[in-house]
Amino acid sequence: MDKLEFESMTLCPLDGRYGKIKDQLADYFSEYALVKYRVFVEIQWLKFQLDHLHTETLDKVDPNKVDDILAISKDFNFDSFKRIKEIESVTRHDVKAVEYFIDEKLKALGYEHLESYVHIGCTSEDINNTSYACMIKYGLKDVWLPAAKEFASMINKLAVDHKDDAMLAHTHGQPATPTTIGKEFKVYAYRFFSSIENIENIKIKAKFNGATGNYSAILTAFPNEDWPTLNKEFVEDYLGLTFNPLTTQIESHDYTCHILDGIRHFNNVLADLDVDMWLYISMEYFKQIPVKGEVGSSTMPHKVNPIRFENSEANIDLSNNLCVALSNKLPKSRMQRDLSDSSSQRNLGLCFGYSLQAISETTGGLAKCVVNKEKLAKDLNEKWEVLAEPIQTMLRKYGVPDAYDTLKALTRGKNISQEDIQAFAKSLEQLSDEDRQTLLDMTPSSYIGLASELCDIEL
Repeated sequence: MDKLEFESMTLCPLDGRYGKIKDQLADYFSEYALVKYRVFVEIQWLKFQLDHLHTETLDKVDPNKVDDILAISKDFNFDSFKRIKEIESVTRHDVKAVEYFIDEKLKALGYEHLESYVHIGCTSEDINNTSYACMIKYGLKDVWLPAAKEFASMINKLAVDHKDDAMLAHTHGQPATPTTIGKEFKVYAYRFFSSIENIENIKIKAKFNGATGNYSAILTAFPNEDWPTLNKEFVEDYLGLTFNPLTTQIESHDYTCHILDGIRHFNNVLADLDVDMWLYISMEYFKQIPVKGEVGSSTMPHKVNPIRFENSEANIDLSNNLCVALSNKLPKSRMQRDLSDSSSQRNLGLCFGYSLQAISETTGGLAKCVVNKEKLAKDLNEKWEVLAEPIQTMLRKYGVPDAYDTLKALTRGKNISQEDIQAFAKSLEQLSDEDRQTLLDMTPSSYIGLASELCDIEL
């Protein structure tokens, strides 16, 4: 089956149409990745015992040969995965299949005596929760966060590039105090970076405390060891995660929910940008660059549609709905344990994947857009009534009590010209010559406050 044939038969577009996203995430959120991390955790647990426990069995291992054991995880490949799946077809238990696979590898190395120490004191969830934690940690670190940061940096650059491009702002869909294109991008850049910072500050937690979270089995075998302290060291120093000291049989998944909520928030900021860009394009504040060979409509040849922003919105909805579904499901478990979280977690990659696809779509949409400075200037020049705000504010400075109502009567619901505004400004005898001249020199394009300067704030 060739690539096109394979993609045509997939159920999920992340596996087909958006296959580039799958290629980025497969090493972190696929079934293969889950099994790979399970092997990693089991081997690290065996190494931890070799480093910390002294029994007749463990002490038989030559310290110089420990790398041979670590290679079981380090050299994990598709043949390893295939063998585990063959074992699972018999055991009907995925974690036990990993244990038996490691037993086979140890036997081949001449370490049959270590087989009983593989998975000792563990419940399946000790292996699963640590594996998923590693998947999330590295999926974030290696793929999602770099993409989100690169996108936020791109928005920040657009802010600087367009900091002086004055634009009529709109509140409630109506003309409002002017701003600049750059300032609007800068607001988004700040929001994106803040969202990323919140996600980076979430501690990725794991538990390693046995069947119901009380260390009962391992404590029975080794009653003189401080297992809470030892297992904290294992989780944090050997796996690179944050230790959760109090759990039932399962890790509570609270940190996972926080991360999903963080991705959902980032997505929502992205959706806000998509909608704004769609509206700015419809208002002709941005022009879209036609791409040779592309078709905008099957019947209207002139069309250049903002489809990348629309596609981004759709992928955001999918990512967000999955994030919400998992955030609602994962914190709840029947008493000590049920398996409904296991099936749910297998969809974590989709939350990341659809978010990444949305980022890609918006990036592509922005790449096709150029600022339409002529349209910006035209709209500003037609809306001199927006200067009612600075005029009434200047009158307030001079203690005029009905300043707001005076400007309201002059401008509300009316088409006000430059001549109208300047004639009114000239009539304000209570103002100093300097302040009156300030109003006379002002135009909608110049009435942008500190918009340009705000674009230079370091993020």
